[in-house]
Amino acid sequence: MAAADRVDAATAFARAVREAIDGKTKPVGALGRLEALAAQIAEVQQTLEPVAERCRLTVFAADHGIVAEGVSAYPQEVTRQMLLNFLAGGAAANVIAQALGVEFSLVDSGVAGPAVEHDGLLSRRIDAGTRNSVEQPAMTASQCAAALDAGRLIGGGGSHEVACFGEMGIGNTSSASLVAAKLLGLQTDSLAGPGTGLDAAGLAQKRRVLAAAAARTPAELEPMTALCEYGGFESVMLTGAVLGAVETGKLVLVDGFIAAVSALAAVRMSADVKRHLVFAHRSAEPGHDVVLEALGAEPLLDLNMRLGEGTGALLAWPLVRAAAAMLRDMASFDSAGVSTRG
Repeated sequence: MAAADRVDAATAFARAVREAIDGKTKPVGALGRLEALAAQIAEVQQTLEPVAERCRLTVFAADHGIVAEGVSAYPQEVTRQMLLNFLAGGAAANVIAQALGVEFSLVDSGVAGPAVEHDGLLSRRIDAGTRNSVEQPAMTASQCAAALDAGRLIGGGGSHEVACFGEMGIGNTSSASLVAAKLLGLQTDSLAGPGTGLDAAGLAQKRRVLAAAAARTPAELEPMTALCEYGGFESVMLTGAVLGAVETGKLVLVDGFIAAVSALAAVRMSADVKRHLVFAHRSAEPGHDVVLEALGAEPLLDLNMRLGEGTGALLAWPLVRAAAAMLRDMASFDSAGVSTRG
């Protein structure tokens, strides 16, 4: 199909979606942003009868060498401890996913220490944590490519219509701040926040460390270079997962700051990604607002959360289900025999 024909077809389909939504038994626009969400799902699935019945949360876990610089309120071993907590079903993401009927999957992307053996854990370890990005690139080009490819396969797998991706890794707000800074050509001070709960002195130290790390490279970098220099194995794998999910036609619920940075990298790699992304919530981490503005995104929820793990993405899942059901199942004025406004 020629480019002009594709544009015409897309315009015609968008008009049909708008007419279908406006024809439901309600005043025009009465369901507010739920209508826009329904239209987005319909566009992604290319149908006026969209389905959003199955959702999977995949959490990627890995460690970061930059933690050695004192950028986190928690020690590195907490990543491993939380990995075991996820496997025991005790984390917030486990509990919320179970409450909402969402499938849960956990991936070891590169947690420090020996590999954890568990039937509930998918091992895609690139290495036992990244290197210290203050001193050198966080990972090699081959490691970065391997993480991206592993994520792409994971994100593209499964028969669920909607994907959520979360992360766990002490030090990953520092990594995400650096990646975002290099993708957007910004200073790290505009992105760095308290992460897991740094006090004022801890935040000042984190900002000094990030400025030193950022000074190693040019102000703005291409996505793969930014990920190699400053990313984490879990966040690069998350970027790949977004790409894989989009390539297989899934809608992607984007979580908070770290997930949004990974999504930004994916958008920079593929123009088709953006229309598949639903931004679930606004994190209390200050860098999230910067990244959301760069993406032109307005999240569905604002609950003052900053946990990660995909928890904010999970909480938007009922809205996605409701939006799809509205377009698919709600009666029209014609089918219900209800009079329209005169």
